[in-house]
Amino acid sequence: MYAGSHDAYTTFSNLFEPIINDYHGHAADAKHISNMNFEELDCPEFAQDEKDMIISTRIRVGRNLADFPLGPGISKEQRDEVERVVSGVLTKMTGELEGTYYPLSGMTKEQ
Repeated sequence: MYAGSHDAYTTFSNLFEPIINDYHGHAADAKHISNMNFEELDCPEFAQDEKDMIISTRIRVGRNLADFPLGPGISKEQRDEVERVVSGVLTKMTGELEGTYYPLSGMTKEQ
């Protein structure tokens, strides 16, 4: 189930809220608390042989930037602008988050 715009979640809340509640396990009025401190993540260490198997990672973003429409209503020009904005941020990351940004349209077969 997809909403074509932000307003659709409100307009069709009687349809969306039970689905969202069932999927996420919380009511529509629940508040999400984010902790962006990676040092506080509760995840086990990888064994050395598992670490050696990881050659790349991928981050999937399921939501848009606030200034752009949701997927069904976004133009090619707006998608290009989203990529420009997000890749600009990604290329400035340092330390553990530093990496290489590969646009799908510009990757070689080897990449």
